[in-house]
Amino acid sequence: MTFDFASVIGLVGSGLMVLAYAYSNMAKVLNFTLFNLLNLVGALLLIYSLTVHFNVASMALEVVWAFIALIGLAKALRKGKAS
Repeated sequence: MTFDFASVIGLVGSGLMVLAYAYSNMAKVLNFTLFNLLNLVGALLLIYSLTVHFNVASMALEVVWAFIALIGLAKALRKGKAS
């Protein structure tokens, strides 16, 4: 395994997604904007990493993950403006 810039970016992305998961399980009240933002940024960083170290299954997962996080983020932001 090469430990280059893309690998570091991918690890940061993975860390953000794990942080989001931990947050969703520990928070008394979930901030959906923060949760989806962490997931979106994490997925985008992993997508960048996968453009250098390509894996089709991981890329498909991250694209879907980013899409779901983007929808959740948009929904959370719309809901926040309505309040």
